Amino acid sequence: MVENTLPVFLENLSNEVAMFIASIDEVSINKACDLIFEAERSYGRVHVTGIGKPGHVSGYISSLLSSTGTPAYVLHGTEAVHGSSGQVLEGDVVIAISNSGETQELKATVETLKANGAKIIGVSGNVDSYLKNSSDIFLFAGVKQEGDCLNKAPRASILAETIVLQSLSVALQYAKGLDAKQYLKWHPGGSLGKSIREGI
Repeated sequence: MVENTLPVFLENLSNEVAMFIASIDEVSINKACDLIFEAERSYGRVHVTGIGKPGHVSGYISSLLSSTGTPAYVLHGTEAVHGSSGQVLEGDVVIAISNSGETQELKATVETLKANGAKIIGVSGNVDSYLKNSSDIFLFAGVKQEGDCLNKAPRASILAETIVLQSLSVALQYAKGLDAKQYLKWHPGGSLGKSIREGI
């Protein structure tokens, strides 16, 4: 069974990712950069949130941004409406991730954050969604097929969300002129840190 289905899944996944990469909107990514720069000039911060699998993406992206010159914080998608939105101040930027853009829990979180004066960068595969319409900047991260026969469990969509936010992190990193010495300050450990020290 695996021998027959795995190549099909991998081919589907490869096709979806290739089509998504070809569709990435650089203009929107640059607008998201500008929104973050505007917040940082006023000492605002960046937070990343999501529900379910996108919630796990938010943890990775906040860590990636922090290590490449843009300090970012995880905001728990459901705890936000039970007090955790207190970590977000007026003028902060929140990156909100949702494949459907219609998840009820995330709607409540976004409504709370906007009411408290936060700016929203929405990331979704649904251009007609609540999240898209509620965002200050929208980054499309959509696929037609998740890659498997059920087309339900998030697989390709998770990769799309990750890729578009990795692209945002690269744009921010280059705009801020991050060099190896600065990167080493935030990532001194492990083989990565060692390789930078040896190369400097």
